[in-house]
Amino acid sequence: MTNSRVAPPTLEEVAAAAGVSRSTASRVINGSPQVSPAVIEAVNDAITSLNYIPNRAARSLANRQTMAIALVVPEDTRRFFGDPYFAAIVDGISRSLDSTDYVLNLQLAGPSRKAIRYLTGGNVDGALVVSHHSGDNFLSTISSALPVVVNGRPLNLDEQDNYFVDVDNTSAAQLGTQHLISIGRTRIATIAGPSDMPAGVDRSLGWRNALAAAGQPTNRLAFGDFSLAGGAAAMRELLERWPDLDAVFVASDLMAMGAMSVLRQRGKGVPTDVAVVGFDDSPAAVNGDVKLTTVRQPATEMGEMMTRMLLQLLRGQQVEKRVIMDTSLVIRDSA
Repeated sequence: MTNSRVAPPTLEEVAAAAGVSRSTASRVINGSPQVSPAVIEAVNDAITSLNYIPNRAARSLANRQTMAIALVVPEDTRRFFGDPYFAAIVDGISRSLDSTDYVLNLQLAGPSRKAIRYLTGGNVDGALVVSHHSGDNFLSTISSALPVVVNGRPLNLDEQDNYFVDVDNTSAAQLGTQHLISIGRTRIATIAGPSDMPAGVDRSLGWRNALAAAGQPTNRLAFGDFSLAGGAAAMRELLERWPDLDAVFVASDLMAMGAMSVLRQRGKGVPTDVAVVGFDDSPAAVNGDVKLTTVRQPATEMGEMMTRMLLQLLRGQQVEKRVIMDTSLVIRDSA
């Protein structure tokens, strides 16, 4: 099936909204001095309210192909460049684009109104969205204007209206927690991801499901932000509240590395005193002295799949709206 697009606003619509003729609106856009300040203000207000992009609206359908794809990552720049998960996703995207004429256009730190106007104004042919949050309302705006494929199921949108690639985070987290149960741990905490992100919600649910099925308490929980520092802060919180915990399931490898640094500082051995299971199987899992047991998600392959789906949409081909990829448990030293 093809993805429907909302046509960008026209110069005629701008003129009608401003209450002026098309030629007058054109003069304002082209900077003509032969227009009154009141008319300039009215036309500019219409441009803003309609999200009109002057240099794109006049293109014919045949000429509107830009051969550019946007990678939209509503995260702080430091987190994007410091998280190996993003590096793996981008690697997969780049691999899939290598054999095409498309270039990648990066949009970071939560699209502003200006960025949204850019994305919906014909400057890119489609978008890939990674690491979205429940408050990211821009997603519904851009997905109504151009083809979009999302990494992870959207929290605040109807799944049936969005194309996305994900893993079964709930079952994957349950698998990691069940491993801790199987090695005899009975006081199992979790460092969960943010509650406004699908991965954070689903992985904490998987941890809770596994413990509930085993008749173990599900109250040992602290939240992190998928960063090294966030994992360390959450581990300190857990130890202050439950100093007797003997295992922790951590919702990302990077947070797990931060957690293990705190455990070392507190004189607790891994896995002798506290067993640790992470999530991702990123390079961070094998960079420390204690190699991390973790749930592997195929991040590079997910980037490749997202890109293939978007390219198919751009070609007008039929595409499955939801692709769920496999995960597996990788057992190393930490558990």
